[in-house]
Amino acid sequence: MSGEDKSLLERVEFPTIPKDAAKKIAHLQEEFLRVEVEQLRKSVPLLTPLFKKRNEIINSPEVQGDFWIRVFSTAPAEIDEYILPTDAAILGAALKNLTVERFEVDDKGNGEPRSLRFTFDFQTGEENPFFENTQIVKEFYWRKDVTKTTSGKRSVWEGLVSQPVRINWKKDMDVTKGLLDAACDLYEAEQKGGDRKKLPQWEALVKKIAEAEDEADAEDDDDDEDENPVSPAGVSFFAFFGYRGRDVSAEKSRESVKEEDERWAKISNGEKVDGDDDDDEDEDDELVDDLEDAEIFPDGEELAIAIAEDLWTDAMRYYVQSFDIGDDLSELDVEELDAMDEDEDEEEGDSQPRKKART
Repeated sequence: MSGEDKSLLERVEFPTIPKDAAKKIAHLQEEFLRVEVEQLRKSVPLLTPLFKKRNEIINSPEVQGDFWIRVFSTAPAEIDEYILPTDAAILGAALKNLTVERFEVDDKGNGEPRSLRFTFDFQTGEENPFFENTQIVKEFYWRKDVTKTTSGKRSVWEGLVSQPVRINWKKDMDVTKGLLDAACDLYEAEQKGGDRKKLPQWEALVKKIAEAEDEADAEDDDDDEDENPVSPAGVSFFAFFGYRGRDVSAEKSRESVKEEDERWAKISNGEKVDGDDDDDEDEDDELVDDLEDAEIFPDGEELAIAIAEDLWTDAMRYYVQSFDIGDDLSELDVEELDAMDEDEDEEEGDSQPRKKART
């Protein structure tokens, strides 16, 4: 094709990072990451006794009753947006305590610090009209997977994987509308062997997800957004307990970590390694993860990290802030509150629906 036959966009040459500089930047970023992970690893045994002291305060009679609902009520947007009014009602009435642990790190600061364990403690009996569980534990394991793309280039994926955790809902109280049960049913069926996509539980779950997508789309189109807010995940916060992530085993991850560590040792010594000169192109579309179609909470990793690194770590600050908000409101007179309501009513018609992520 001659230059005259090409479109303007095809003829324009966009500037790119020089290849040698891009390689150096990538290597430096890897160094930063490895140092940050080491810092996190060594901080775990130092912070553990402090979190124990904090837990004693949280569990004191004068604080425990409303500590976590106050924390969640002042949570940052990246967490708050996943909590629907029905979820807030459950957390406010039944949640007693929340603990986050980097459970793969030992007392000497050895182990994988990016793995997370969430322990939710709930009221029992009549004080919890929603489900039978007194404790729900959700574990996230950090995994790495080194593969080859269809074009032969190295592809490295790393992130959190988990197993779905069942909640024993009381009659008509399942706010996930059967999604969490379907995810647990599929996982349990998979443990017996066979192709997961040929299992009846796979078909049942995919159908449930499609129904949830349709319902979320319908709610997103509802003009009365304030009364029917839509989570970015399109489902209840409690579907978070059904997150799975990629299907990467512990053994596969260990092999990939070993391969990457050996490769990095060579790079650090100035040795040339395979794939180091490959163009940095996005080829994620060539890497198929069949669990993606059965994921009921796609943002599970992001939410887990946000809770662990923000909400859990700064829980005391959010608790104190909840009282500051109350003090600010108490200082407003009735006329100011009425004026705020009028302003919100005027802006309501101009507001755009919140973008919803695919479930």
